[in-house]
Amino acid sequence: MSTVSTKPYPKEFRDDVVRVARNREPGVGLDQIAKDFGIHFTTLYDWLKKADIEDGERPGTSQVASAELREARRRIRLLEQENEVLRRAAAYLSQANLPKMIYPLVKELAGDGIPVTVACGVLKLARAPYYRWLAHPVTDAELVEAHRANALFDAHRDDPEFGYRFLADEARQAGQPMAERTAWKICADNGWWSAFGKKRGRNGKKPGPPVHDDLCAVIDEKGRTRHEFTATAPNELWIGDITEHWTNEGKLYLCAFKDVYSNRIVGYSIDSRMKSRLAVTALNNAVARRGVVAGCVVHTDRGSQFRSRKFVGALNRHHMVGSMGRVGACGDNAAMESFFSLLQKNVLNRHAWATREQLRIAIVTWIERTYHRRRRQHGLGRLTPIEYETIMTTTANQAA
Repeated sequence: MSTVSTKPYPKEFRDDVVRVARNREPGVGLDQIAKDFGIHFTTLYDWLKKADIEDGERPGTSQVASAELREARRRIRLLEQENEVLRRAAAYLSQANLPKMIYPLVKELAGDGIPVTVACGVLKLARAPYYRWLAHPVTDAELVEAHRANALFDAHRDDPEFGYRFLADEARQAGQPMAERTAWKICADNGWWSAFGKKRGRNGKKPGPPVHDDLCAVIDEKGRTRHEFTATAPNELWIGDITEHWTNEGKLYLCAFKDVYSNRIVGYSIDSRMKSRLAVTALNNAVARRGVVAGCVVHTDRGSQFRSRKFVGALNRHHMVGSMGRVGACGDNAAMESFFSLLQKNVLNRHAWATREQLRIAIVTWIERTYHRRRRQHGLGRLTPIEYETIMTTTANQAA
């Protein structure tokens, strides 16, 4: 039993048959030509039809046009693939919880039918490293740890004095929850320790350097350094500090700034976290209440919140001048410590506080109602801070 070959006819053969059919003698039909060349009549008819289209004698798409159309379609498909790569890459990199590595995206695109060559070309990646990564990809556990490490590093960079527990809290807020033990291990592996939280005074490390000069220090006739907190006008010298107190819900922190001129608390902030944001918010609140404060000296201790770049940036933004005392010298900020001592006796130590909200209300009420408007101070001529500012400001305006 013979088999019929299914191979296509050569192009040259097809062209020759067409030539013969077109130039056949009068009275010779196509069926005869087909028979002469050993092809079917319909095959010859199709070849003639395609030849007429190629020569423009019959409407239709020529072979050249078909090739151009196929090429155009190929290029359109390639452009669509490249656009899809760019769109997916933008969405991929915009998500903070995804790794910086782009190879997983190439793998995802390949699974969706976009060739690796196209994806790597658009993303400017070499294919060889990708295939090496594909042979030994990063495990899911490694990716999770990388995400957690990124979140811990970002928190540590913002507040280098935070310990691993605080860093773990910040990471949770950034969408990377983890146990404190896990945070400790990652921080230990990378050396991300609090600048003040590790065996202070026993590990040979010194507290961080001050970010401002001490503008309130003076040297007496015996060569000893002491501090003078005096001001001849409002908004000339502020002093600030942070205190804390326990409640049944945990600690509550208060950052306050006092104008030395009238002893008035010009701004404060209360929060459950002792971050640089606490000091920045207190300063911004003070500026909002006092108006023009350019040139005002703000004296603090060397607490990490006051040395943070956020707080320094706030001082610069308000055109204020920073001043910073020594380490471990409570006398360098005694004026603020006296206020906190009053607060401790009159509010904090009165009884145990069940919630932070209760303590917060008590602190604010005592500052605004009692300390500012009812508590007369010997250094102010038996006037309250509000009375002193009102009287002295009115007198100064009349004298002017």
